[in-house]
Amino acid sequence: MSAITNTADPTAELTERTAAVLRGWAPDATVESVEPLTGGTSSLTYVATLAGVPAGSERIVLKTAPPGLEPVRNRDVLRQARIMQVLAGVPGVRVPRVLFCDKGAPTARQPFVAMELVAGDCTEPVLVPRGTVPAGQVRERALDAVRMLARLHRANPKRTPLAVEPVVTPGAEIDRWTRAFTTVPDDLRTGYRAVADRLHATKPAAMMPVFTHGDYRLGNTLCEGGSVTSIIDWEIWALGDPRSDLTWLTFFTDEARHPASPSDEPTGMPGKAELIDAYQEIRGEALPDLTWFEALTKYKESAATALLIKRARKSGELKDMHRRMLPALPVLLEEATELLGKG
Repeated sequence: MSAITNTADPTAELTERTAAVLRGWAPDATVESVEPLTGGTSSLTYVATLAGVPAGSERIVLKTAPPGLEPVRNRDVLRQARIMQVLAGVPGVRVPRVLFCDKGAPTARQPFVAMELVAGDCTEPVLVPRGTVPAGQVRERALDAVRMLARLHRANPKRTPLAVEPVVTPGAEIDRWTRAFTTVPDDLRTGYRAVADRLHATKPAAMMPVFTHGDYRLGNTLCEGGSVTSIIDWEIWALGDPRSDLTWLTFFTDEARHPASPSDEPTGMPGKAELIDAYQEIRGEALPDLTWFEALTKYKESAATALLIKRARKSGELKDMHRRMLPALPVLLEEATELLGKG
């Protein structure tokens, strides 16, 4: 096989390489086309149309790291494939089925992963105009998602090849977002250090590590009707504390007043207490110290938002959403401080 090396558009190279690797999965298969999908910046995502493959696999998803960048951390698509392969066998947890992978030769030929194309739409109810998804469906999706999260957290990493992954502790989470704050302008980080110190000083004992998604919310699932068909976007999964996933999900309820929400009108999302109850019923145990993790979530959101605004300013693409979020940065830190005072 002759490989086309780094170009601004990797589609031609990806098409050629997919055709070669594909034959190991389906000997008579051919690639009809490869077209880009919209998505984030950490990885590039495409839909490939195939011929000569098993029924139902005529269209698949390809995911690869951007050209010229080391495929590490959130760009490590092979690591994302490994967690999806493990979770494919967990009852009640739905993830895209990994079909085949290619390790490539980074960075000239980036690794890629081929996955099934799962039906469903990807919508974060609090971040879109109200009515985009009917309120009743929003409620059903959220309850399905939180129960699926509980089943994800019940999976035992020690019984899988991923048990060797490093554990991300609550203290490490604080430090990660503190480092993020140090990279943004002063007007985007007022008061962050005091909150970080308070988080460290009141840090609860860690729970047994579980598989955590890292950005678990409806906007990182595919849904049909009122059901979650798949959990997607595994870029920052880790072995970590289950409470970090749960309080991140509840931050996207109406009562949490997400700073990027375009409206104060209700979405249909269940309240925080109902989601936590549904989770704990499936999990089979109560989760202690959730208030502290809510404070960590607000700290994380403030840091992540500051990074978004910094990048938007740098690219000259500051949008209404960023302007809406800007005043919320110190408010999130104040709310985190208030929560920590309740502990």
